[in-house]
Amino acid sequence: MIKLLSKPEYEEHIANNRDQRMDWWREARFGMFIHYGLYSLLGRGEWAMAVENYPIDEYKKLADAFAPKLGAPREWARLAKQAGMKYMVLTTRHHDGFSLWDSKANPFNSVNYGPKRDIVREFVEACREFDLRIGFYSSLMDWHHPDSWRCAFDSAARKRFTDYIYELNRELLTQYGKIDILWYDCAKPMDSWEGWNSLEMNQRLRELQPHIIINNRSRLAEDFGTPEERITVMDGDWEACMTFNGLSWGYVDSEQARPYSYNAQGIIRMLNRVTAGGGNLLLNIGPKPDGSVPDEAVEPLTTVGYWLQKNGEAVYGCKQRINFRPSCVCGTSRSENTVYLWNWIWPDAQELPLGGFMTPLKSARFVHDNSPIDFEQKGHRIILKDLPQLSPDEHAGVAVIALEFADTPQFRRASYYPQLNSGQVFDV
Repeated sequence: MIKLLSKPEYEEHIANNRDQRMDWWREARFGMFIHYGLYSLLGRGEWAMAVENYPIDEYKKLADAFAPKLGAPREWARLAKQAGMKYMVLTTRHHDGFSLWDSKANPFNSVNYGPKRDIVREFVEACREFDLRIGFYSSLMDWHHPDSWRCAFDSAARKRFTDYIYELNRELLTQYGKIDILWYDCAKPMDSWEGWNSLEMNQRLRELQPHIIINNRSRLAEDFGTPEERITVMDGDWEACMTFNGLSWGYVDSEQARPYSYNAQGIIRMLNRVTAGGGNLLLNIGPKPDGSVPDEAVEPLTTVGYWLQKNGEAVYGCKQRINFRPSCVCGTSRSENTVYLWNWIWPDAQELPLGGFMTPLKSARFVHDNSPIDFEQKGHRIILKDLPQLSPDEHAGVAVIALEFADTPQFRRASYYPQLNSGQVFDV
């Protein structure tokens, strides 16, 4: 038995070792979310059981038809690696209560039904083969369990249900070696960490995996925030989790979803926003019923991977936040004394004027090949000169330029009335 800490003691303890545990995650910036389960067979989203009022016995029949092909997790991991992602998070058990591993706590699982295989183990093995960090998504909601709603008002049911949730996670954190992320979701129907017994549960789980990082969805702040379907800069560490199409986390028909789905440029734009804000992007795919990668995700993610091979310097490990726009056609990210310009629309005049820089520029270069760029600096204005006629990025048309300053860069915010030229200087 571990000695349980009070909430202030626990928060101080995890804060003291958070930097060490989070270091790889802050370098990574980009991961793959995988929503896969019985709902994939229906093709109408991961909430179909609840939204369409499926009786449990009727929904349960899907379990025998669930048949992920051999090698499906390896297909996900191979694409994640090609896309430049550094970690993966799998829905080991979504709200419908179907576990994708050999669970003794939950007989409703993929070893007793359907494929008669441990999909979580296959996922872990695929992550390790492709050198990807491993994350387990674990729903706190469970539509299949008889106490999942009674726990809100029945103390005996609450004890049974929270014990059940703990045991599921204990299995996940003791059967597969080192796991990097525990990603809770949907803490309903109870509205407090006390109701979920999260303080005790998370301490016991951390004892099993001391280096694990945990998100904020068990009603405790833990290690990182999780804005969903929006990129919202938060204090501390955060990760925007995004669907691929704005429609569904689970599988929907690829051809019909394609017009709603992200292209490579849309993904790169999201990467810019999270990197500038000091966060990560967890981009979801919803595999087909047989576990195959959905068709509409392959080309955009592959293209982003090629782009990151050339321009990843502006993404991975950029830990300084920046909220500064020197051009209407560029985004920015920053690492120490270097500001990276992510160009969306290439200038047709072979020059790119930039405003607001109050620190002398030492050098400018293209990130993809390190070739130098001529420039002149007058006051707070920098003009990049003699640029190519077309964007030099052959993959997505998003060239990245590194501006290296002799000292910590300072910036002047653009005025609504530039003729006033207030000269306000600030750090970003």
